[in-house]
Amino acid sequence: MDILLIGGPHFVGRGMIEAALAGGHRITTFNRGRTNPTHYPEIEKLHGDRDGGLQALDGRRWDAVIDTCGYVPRVVRQSAERLRDRAGAYLFISSISVYADMAGAHEDSPRHVLADASVEEVTGETYGGLKALCEDAVAGLFGERAVIVRPGMIVGAHDSTYRFPYWVGRVAAGGEVLYPAQGRIQLIDALDLGRFCLRLLETGGSGAYNATGPAQPLMFGQVLESMRAAFSVEAQLIGADDDFLLGQGVAPWSEFPFWLPDTDWASAQIGRALGAGLDFRPLADTARDTLAWLRNNPPPGPPPGIPREREAALIAALRGATP
Repeated sequence: MDILLIGGPHFVGRGMIEAALAGGHRITTFNRGRTNPTHYPEIEKLHGDRDGGLQALDGRRWDAVIDTCGYVPRVVRQSAERLRDRAGAYLFISSISVYADMAGAHEDSPRHVLADASVEEVTGETYGGLKALCEDAVAGLFGERAVIVRPGMIVGAHDSTYRFPYWVGRVAAGGEVLYPAQGRIQLIDALDLGRFCLRLLETGGSGAYNATGPAQPLMFGQVLESMRAAFSVEAQLIGADDDFLLGQGVAPWSEFPFWLPDTDWASAQIGRALGAGLDFRPLADTARDTLAWLRNNPPPGPPPGIPREREAALIAALRGATP
């Protein structure tokens, strides 16, 4: 297939490129040329701006489009309109954040509805509703040729958020590792996401698919234990319950990445995606790849996660509070 990737070789886009090349497809990227411009010299690169600067796409045709970086409906509609008669399918990377209630969400669960559909500022409050409107823009223009993929937490090497890399680096460092014992997560490797999206395009997939991770969510302890085994390190995993952590003022998400107490965001139903060929590489492989990348790419600024001194103090307080 001839595939157009809207976005660049940056994490999720990289997974798409790797999957396309592995499948023998021809891929062209369209972006501003600012992120990793020298990566993948073997592929064609078109430059422009998806908000009003799409002229580089004129006069071309593709079998499929993969849109990895759409957040504002008006902007997504521009590319979908431009490519409606120039592409066979349009695969849009959305998010499980589109759901009004993520607990047990399936593809037909109610989605967020913005009070003001004209808003374009992407915030924690508007992100899900904007993604839902982006989905509508693609589906309205491509109909049965629209493919909507809704991932959750995407992990792996080249993750510039450094959320999953925080846990990888922390376990690899060994010692006493504090973690939220009640936390549950669904994770998908960016490479697995890329392979799944290419499979959908190859097999004529249509409609929406949750692609969040294993159907049975993992507990934090399971994830960290998998890392410990993969790295063969001496790390003591110490779990603390939500009440203790919140009582100590631990900030969800920022101090413990992926920890969101009182929010059941790790239970999305993925039966439709599994039936369409979604599968997962071993978590240990993802952890090893991430660690190898992390060692050569430390965070450029203060990393996410809890400082080691505060972690030690919390462990001491936990032991003091345990009968």
